[in-house]
Amino acid sequence: MVDIVDSATRSRMMRGIRGKDTKPEVQLRKALFARGFRYRLHVSSLPGSPDIVLPKYRAAIFVHGCFWHGHDCHLFRLPATRTEFWRDKIEGNRQRDSRTLLELQAASWRVLTVWECAMKGKTRLACDELVQRVSVWITGNSVRKEIAGSV
Repeated sequence: MVDIVDSATRSRMMRGIRGKDTKPEVQLRKALFARGFRYRLHVSSLPGSPDIVLPKYRAAIFVHGCFWHGHDCHLFRLPATRTEFWRDKIEGNRQRDSRTLLELQAASWRVLTVWECAMKGKTRLACDELVQRVSVWITGNSVRKEIAGSV
């Protein structure tokens, strides 16, 4: 299948995709701050530079985009063009995520992954429910958890 836009337009569009400070990430940070949690952002000394780090709780939170990390939900669909490239790219991201998780756990960090589908799309959770789940995890003792959209 041929791309519907020219290569310069596609390049501009792809440059606009953010890796840090995405809308779901900022939304979650603001809600956690309002609940009294204080955190650090993108700590480069930790494996994977977690999006939100709460040193007091030894907790690291990643806010993952369902497309970029190949989540099995309605927000992920493998592109019809350059399928092999995207399959390899997303698989590489998944492998890196697994390594990062193991490294953080080996360093005694607790890890939470909040999937984009929990915050947008037809399966999103209510904002209060999502923040409540995250808050409970932060103050609890669970080592590993994922929060995704409801089915």
